[in-house]
Amino acid sequence: MLLHGQPATPRQVRGVSAAVLQRPLLRRGSVRANVETGLRFKRVSRAECRQRATRWLKRFGLERLAEQPATSLSGGEAQRVSVARALALAPELLLLDEPFAALDAPTRAELLADLRDILAATSTAAVLVTHDRHEAAAVADRIAVLHAGSLRQLGPPPTVLEHPADADCARLVGFENVLSPQLASRLLGRVTRQSLAVRAADCRLDPHGSAATLERILPFGSVTRAIVTIDATRILIDAPAPAPKWLAALAPSSRVDVQIDASAARTLP
Repeated sequence: MLLHGQPATPRQVRGVSAAVLQRPLLRRGSVRANVETGLRFKRVSRAECRQRATRWLKRFGLERLAEQPATSLSGGEAQRVSVARALALAPELLLLDEPFAALDAPTRAELLADLRDILAATSTAAVLVTHDRHEAAAVADRIAVLHAGSLRQLGPPPTVLEHPADADCARLVGFENVLSPQLASRLLGRVTRQSLAVRAADCRLDPHGSAATLERILPFGSVTRAIVTIDATRILIDAPAPAPKWLAALAPSSRVDVQIDASAARTLP
């Protein structure tokens, strides 16, 4: 492990880093006391503790809650306190272990925007662990894809998210369908010797064909997802929601066809 380009011990790294976990861990006491916790452990003066805590309470819109018990906070407020506590330490490295996983979508989006702005303004290095590619794209300038304990791909977000290195990376970054060269050739109408990764949103269902069998139709909120099989391969297809009448009228086991947007498909090694 390197710190400022030099080998560093775990103890040295801990000395310049702060962590925010998936579940906010708050002590008993006020919101302010929680934000000051790390500073007090580092024996920062009482006046400076208050000054730093006040700054971050304001930054996260928590100043009005400063004297309330930390146990009275909502999930989103508690996570804001956790992030404020970490940043009050002025860390060189901020470690974030799925800190937004338990939050509702609006709260998550707002915290992500705040975090992105703060990291840019403070030049703080950060490592964000997440299963959500949208979170990674929102804050990262480099994305590393880990699978089965190994590093599969590393690069800027546009490269990693749009040009996955292999089938496992493709699935992790949102390409729901990985097609064998044989099936890809069949759907493209031309021969290809490489597998293809295709998002469900870039596939179309054709009710007038017979190459595929419809398994089921699922309402997914903003989209309607159809699952079909061709040659024992399941293909996921996203259609508008609510489902068009012709799609809603299809029954399981109906014979259909699948079309893919070749311009949106990605070849895989």
